[in-house]
Amino acid sequence: DTKMDRKDQLFVINEVCEMKNCNKCIFFEAKKKQDLYMWISNTPQGPSAKFLVQNVHTLAELKMTGNCLRGSRPLLSFDPVFDREPHYALLKELFIQIFGTPQYHPKSQPFVDHVFTFTITDERIWFRNYQIIEEDASLVEIGPRFVLNLIKIFQGSFGGPTLYENPHYQSPNMHRRLIRLSVAAKFREKQQVKEVQKIKKKGTKVLVKEDPTEVVFETPAEEKPVEIQLVKPESKPIVKDKKKLRKIQRKKQKKLFRTEG
Repeated sequence: DTKMDRKDQLFVINEVCEMKNCNKCIFFEAKKKQDLYMWISNTPQGPSAKFLVQNVHTLAELKMTGNCLRGSRPLLSFDPVFDREPHYALLKELFIQIFGTPQYHPKSQPFVDHVFTFTITDERIWFRNYQIIEEDASLVEIGPRFVLNLIKIFQGSFGGPTLYENPHYQSPNMHRRLIRLSVAAKFREKQQVKEVQKIKKKGTKVLVKEDPTEVVFETPAEEKPVEIQLVKPESKPIVKDKKKLRKIQRKKQKKLFRTEG
């Protein structure tokens, strides 16, 4: 159901699921037009889990080559870490009940052609969707792909006592605040460097006293007598280029030959 008022509490979803005759629910909650949260719940008694969805890549964005039929049953592949920790074991059971297709469901196809993989890396759950190729049983990614950052696990459906809280979780607001603080710190550091440089330039220069031993090896040059020329210097004769004169004579001779001819 897409029609839900923002002011309504999340417990209203349990009533919507009861009206639609559903016992499993996935609810996407968008905040500030940039943060996406996902709830998975076993309605109406619970448990339920809240995730922050990160690094979302849709089918249109990725342009994957794989493809699968609508309504076909998927295989679910889980990381071995899901069996080691109790909160991951609870999430594994929730994923099996929500993403697994019930046997003999009227809207499902009687064959399997894709795989849902859930991998745990860096305290997050990485979701991938692969197609199974019949020829050589190789896998081709279909998409979409996203990363789930676990926030809390509740005993009830969309609320109730907290069973587990992720100590490694950092809210998007806090993450953005830390980025702003780091940028501001770099800016302050640059300003401080500029102020220090200005103070250094304005500071009084220390005058060094003159050393009397510096002039010991300096010998004064002999003063030359000043000579005053009373007679005007003779002008140098202008020497014309002999080659140019020969060229001019040749041209004149050629003109004479032409006129006589």
